[in-house]
Amino acid sequence: MPDSLLTPDTVYIQGLKKPSVKAQSAIVASGVQMIATAKVTVADLVAGSVSAATRTAHASDLRHFTAWGGSIPATPATIAEYLADHAGELSVSTLIRRAGTLSKAHAALGLPNPCQAQIVRSTLQGLRRRYGVAGKQARALVIEDLFRVLDGIGEDKKGLRDRALLLIGFAGGFRRSELVGLDAADIEGVKQGVVVLLRRSKVDQQGAGRKIGIPHGRTRYCPVSALGSWIEAAGISDGPIFRPVDRHGHIASGRLSGDAVSDIVKERVAAIGLDPASYSGHSLRSGFATSAARVGVSTLKIRAQTGHTTDAMLARYVRDGELFVGNAAGAML
Repeated sequence: MPDSLLTPDTVYIQGLKKPSVKAQSAIVASGVQMIATAKVTVADLVAGSVSAATRTAHASDLRHFTAWGGSIPATPATIAEYLADHAGELSVSTLIRRAGTLSKAHAALGLPNPCQAQIVRSTLQGLRRRYGVAGKQARALVIEDLFRVLDGIGEDKKGLRDRALLLIGFAGGFRRSELVGLDAADIEGVKQGVVVLLRRSKVDQQGAGRKIGIPHGRTRYCPVSALGSWIEAAGISDGPIFRPVDRHGHIASGRLSGDAVSDIVKERVAAIGLDPASYSGHSLRSGFATSAARVGVSTLKIRAQTGHTTDAMLARYVRDGELFVGNAAGAML
């Protein structure tokens, strides 16, 4: 870690009170202790103010920058050179994110922000114009493909789990982290279906919680029935809802990982002949939003289920879902 990061402000950005002048001198004097503090501080940026996933991404970005030869504080020219050096090698969205991380690192340390300089802003604009910003998005698992997937799932314990996971993930428009984070205590049965309590999510880092209604299905693909069948078969009364199942049908006591959700989606779509590389755990959430938009559900109702805070964040799914709704070419050809 660069020596330039070893300042008394590294203690301050961890959420602690800024030390006195005397304390600052003592901190600077204790080299070994300060190095350990700096490593934690820069890796986490403002510790506790962002999610663990965000802190991991920030730490990775900073390691990449320092491995390239950068240090903090950095000059605008250095950051612009770093971005240009990786143009075409890394995606534009990745470079934009890394510039954002460097911006936050300087701000957290109370340093002038070099990313606000015109040379950095112009470099980012040049990247956008030359390489574009469209990233590779996981394909939405739309409802008709989901039904095909469900038809191919067996009645063993793994099949019961996967059917419940896919249907609840789709019907709730859940992120994979939200899905695997569900506990038995978060599920409440009601006349209309079940109420799911999300205790924490990507957009609710303070843990205020949000309730989502999952209604009884009108077809054989009922998410409430699928969830009940899995819970009964697994004998779950408390703890995680979605758990690992081995090839012998033994159910673990811990919870599935987010990566496991992606693996399940890929495995199940591959079984019906779809390209698994095009799908991920996010395909359930995007599939719900896209399918709902296609049948004319309002963005307000879609956002109430998915938790998107604005129509702008939902726009991509709505746009994809409405490509053939009232299509002008369809009216003529």
